[in-house]
Amino acid sequence: MTHHQWNPERPTLAIYGIQDCVKSDYPGFIHDHNMVLFHNGEVKKLVQLERITRNKRDNKMHQHLVSLLREEKLIGMELDVVFVDHEIGRAFISEDGQIRFEAPLKGELSSQPESGYLKWFDTKNRGWALSHEMAHIATILPFCGIWKENSLHVHYDGGASCSNFSVWHYKHGEINLVDAHWKNKEITSLHNANALTFAIVGAKRFDQNSVPGKIMGFGSFGKDLPEVRAWLRKHDYFKDIWRSKQLFFNKAEEEMGVKLNHFDLHHPLIQNIAASIQAEFEERLLNDLKHYKEITSATTLYYSGGCALNIKANSRIIEENLFEEVVIPPCCEDSGLALGAGAWIEFLKHGTLKKHTAYLNNWGLPEKSYAYDASVIQRVAEGIMNGYVFATCIGAGECGPRALGNRSIIAKASSVEIAEKVSQYHKRREWYRPIAPIMLRSNAEKVIDGKIDDLSKYMLLDYVIKPEYRKSLEGVTHVDNTSRIQYIDQREENPFLYDLLTCLYQMYGELALINTSFNQQGEPIVHCYDQAITSAKNLKIDGVIGKGTLTLIDL
Repeated sequence: MTHHQWNPERPTLAIYGIQDCVKSDYPGFIHDHNMVLFHNGEVKKLVQLERITRNKRDNKMHQHLVSLLREEKLIGMELDVVFVDHEIGRAFISEDGQIRFEAPLKGELSSQPESGYLKWFDTKNRGWALSHEMAHIATILPFCGIWKENSLHVHYDGGASCSNFSVWHYKHGEINLVDAHWKNKEITSLHNANALTFAIVGAKRFDQNSVPGKIMGFGSFGKDLPEVRAWLRKHDYFKDIWRSKQLFFNKAEEEMGVKLNHFDLHHPLIQNIAASIQAEFEERLLNDLKHYKEITSATTLYYSGGCALNIKANSRIIEENLFEEVVIPPCCEDSGLALGAGAWIEFLKHGTLKKHTAYLNNWGLPEKSYAYDASVIQRVAEGIMNGYVFATCIGAGECGPRALGNRSIIAKASSVEIAEKVSQYHKRREWYRPIAPIMLRSNAEKVIDGKIDDLSKYMLLDYVIKPEYRKSLEGVTHVDNTSRIQYIDQREENPFLYDLLTCLYQMYGELALINTSFNQQGEPIVHCYDQAITSAKNLKIDGVIGKGTLTLIDL
C-alpha cells in the first residue's frame, strides 16, 4: 500500500464540512457535518455539529469551525488536516475566510488521500481530500483496530463521491476497489427520494433522512406481496407524485380495487406497500453481497453507509450466514465520515488503531467520568418499577444516530402502556414505530433462540422474542414479535447501566429497560447536562441521571 510521508507524532484533524448546494436553512443534500481529532491512533475529540448547535443534521460547519477549534485550543497546533468530499465537490471555506481548502475533482475512486491546497489561518500548509466512499469504509477502524485478512468492504448510501454503492477487498495488507456504481440508486431512492414513501410517512420534500427508519418500522405491519411489487414497478414506484397524489389513488382503485382518498396507515394496501419496498431493498442487497463474495471469496464483511442502519436488512445478512463475521460501526451514516477519514490517516501512520467504544461525542464536555454509588442505582430502579420515566446524560455521548445508554430515555420494558407513553406522549413519535430495549447479554440470550450477535451492542439487529417472554417484554416487542435488542456484556462498557440492569433483574425480575434517544422531536440528541435538564422539562420526563446522581424534575 502506498503511504504518504506522514509524521506519526502529529495529530490528525478530519472534517466533513462540504457546503450544501441547496440554498436553505434546512440541511438537505449535504447534512450531518462533523469533526474529529486523533492522536497516536486514538480519538481525542469528536463532535457531530448538530449536538453543539442544536440544529438537526446541521450542515453549516463553515459557520462554526473556527469557534470550535478555538474552544478546544487547536488553532495554533500543528496538524495533518483531511477533508471528506462529496459528489458536489472538494472545496471548503470558513465563513470568515481564515480556512480554505481546495483539491482537484477526480473521476475515479482511490483509497489514498489526495493532496490539495490548504490555507490554515496565517499559514499555507498541505491538506488532503479523502473520498466519501473511503471515509465510510474506514469508519469501522476505530472499533476494530485493524481489518481482518480477506475481508469485503461495502459502502452503501444515498450518494457519495462517485457512487452510492462501492465494494473493496482487503487482502495481503492492501485495500483495492472492486466495483463502484449508481445501479442501486433506484432502490435507495425508494427510502430517501420517493414521493410515495414520503407521503406515506408524512415527510417533507427535503426530510429524506427520517424516511428510511419510518418505512422500515411501518413495513412490519404489512406483507411482502408479489402483486404489490409488480404494481409498484409498473408505475415506477410512483416516485414523482410530489405535486399531486391523485394518480396513486386513481391507480389503486382502477388496478388494485382499493378506494382511498388519503394515506390511511391502517389500510392493508398502504402497509403492504411499505413491507414490499423493505423486502425489495433486502433482496437486492443480499443478491449483491452474494455476487461480490463469490468474486472475492471474502470471509468477513465490513459494511457501512446510511443503508447499514437498516435493521431488518442487517438481520437478513446474519440469517443468511454469508460471512463468518459481519461488522458495522455505530456511526455508519454521514455522521461518522470525519471519524472514518481521521481513522484512515491514523491507520496509514501507525498500521493499527486503538479500539474504542461508541461513546465518543465529547467536544466541549468535561473529561471527568462520574461514579455512581449503590443508593443512586437503587433509587432509579425503584422509580423505574413504579412507572417513572428517566433520562441519562452520562460522560461522552454516543457517536452516530442511536442512543446507546449515555443519552437515553429509559423506562420499564414490561409495560406496553409505559412504552406508548414514552414513544407517543414524551417523544411524540408515530404510533407504528418500534421502541427498543437494552438488556444484559445473559438476559438477551435467554429471550431469543440462538446466540446474540455482536452488532447488537450498537442496536443494529432485531430478533424474534420467544413466546414465553413476550409478555415480560411487551413494551419493546414489535408487531412482528421482534425486538431491536441492544445488549451490555461487560460492566466496563457502561458501568451505570450494567449495575442498573443487574439490580432490576436481581431484585424485581425485570429483564430489560426501554432505551430510546434523549431528544425532543425534530431536535438532535442531548449533548451537555444543562441541555439535558431543559429537554427533560420540555419532554415532561421525571428525572435525569447525570453528574453521579438522580435529579428529579419538578413538573
